[in-house]
Amino acid sequence: MSSENKVDVSVYQKPKKGNYQCGDSYFYRETEDEFLCAIADGLGSGEFAKESSQIVIDIIKSNNQATVEQLVKVCNSQLQGKRGVVIGILKINFKNKIYSFSSIGNIGIMSITDDKVKKRSIPNAGYLAGYQRAFKVRTEKLESNMNFIMFSDGVLDKELSQCFFLNKNVDSITKAYEQTSNEIKADDTTLIAMRYETESP
Repeated sequence: MSSENKVDVSVYQKPKKGNYQCGDSYFYRETEDEFLCAIADGLGSGEFAKESSQIVIDIIKSNNQATVEQLVKVCNSQLQGKRGVVIGILKINFKNKIYSFSSIGNIGIMSITDDKVKKRSIPNAGYLAGYQRAFKVRTEKLESNMNFIMFSDGVLDKELSQCFFLNKNVDSITKAYEQTSNEIKADDTTLIAMRYETESP
């Protein structure tokens, strides 16, 4: 991790068996004040799924200063007439020492504290497809030396219990996942490992 970055990131991605293109899209960016990460999974797979997921990611890129709630709403409004998406968005606020997240559909978010306490969020049901819907945004206290794992539905529940997710090195997490997960994926798979590490005041 560079001295300028507060969050270290490593990404694993693989398309569903038989597809050359992954229907998942992702984005992350760090500024002085905050860190933003998002995964969008277009319903189905292949080219049309990629189109919808990329639309959402492009919206998030151009509105990255917005809150998690605002991002979900604007993404939803742009999907009328398109194939739907499921989405996960995580925002870490360095100054306020909080993180906010929302996941809709089967995008999962898991946090792991320095003392190895795992907390997995329960996603909002359904998907975004342009119609009005209710969804929850959760906000939690940010602790020093936390791992965050965001993943699409190609990542299996049993894989999430592996001890390598406690590793402080995010590249080691994604490499260990690649070596231990099923080689042939039944679904498009994206796994993003993030590490927030800073000295306690």
